Amino acid sequence: MTTVDAIQPVIAGSTAFGHTDVASTSGDFETFLKMLTVQMQNQDPLNPVDSSDYAVQLATFSGVEQQVRTNQLLESLAQGLASGGIGEAVGWIGKEARAPVAADFEGVPIALSTDTDPRADRAELRVTDVFGQVVDRQDLPLVKRSTLCAGTLQGGAPMASGRYRFDVVSYAGDEVLSERPAETYSRVTEVQMRPTGPVAIFSSGEEVALADITAIREAVS
Repeated sequence: MTTVDAIQPVIAGSTAFGHTDVASTSGDFETFLKMLTVQMQNQDPLNPVDSSDYAVQLATFSGVEQQVRTNQLLESLAQGLASGGIGEAVGWIGKEARAPVAADFEGVPIALSTDTDPRADRAELRVTDVFGQVVDRQDLPLVKRSTLCAGTLQGGAPMASGRYRFDVVSYAGDEVLSERPAETYSRVTEVQMRPTGPVAIFSSGEEVALADITAIREAVS
């Protein structure tokens, strides 16, 4: 086997991008240069290797090395972006985020952000307790975004302490056009990475994608 033949496995072995890292590629390149030097020193003086062959071998190995480095750079960038999504949200832990989650009522009015269907001719706020029972229905104004405080039932009686879910139900006549959860502030207790992206976990145990959180504020004592 000639020295030229011996060099080919070094180049071929470096093309397995899924199993070759920068360190091993660098080591292979040094081996390649040593073998190339030996080849030049021991070539037949009456039949020397054409200089263009050296250029092709160098260009091939250099291209392989650069592609491996590029692949690793892209992987590192993707990992950085993923971890950055969590890193940015770590500061949200302990704060209150506005999202479509349940809220705990303890005698203090709850601020809700509601959004009615633009096709609706009437809308209502539906209040549901932890047992899934509807405890109240209140009329809502037909606006794109409104803020109201919940804490009393339609008849004026105060709500009992507990956890409630608030939904905006939009109607066209008697037909239900849509049911959308109202947004309310709740404390963020944890941030986790899911296959679909980072999520915030609230005190109610609910998970919401960071993209669905519309506001952050300091926790209200």
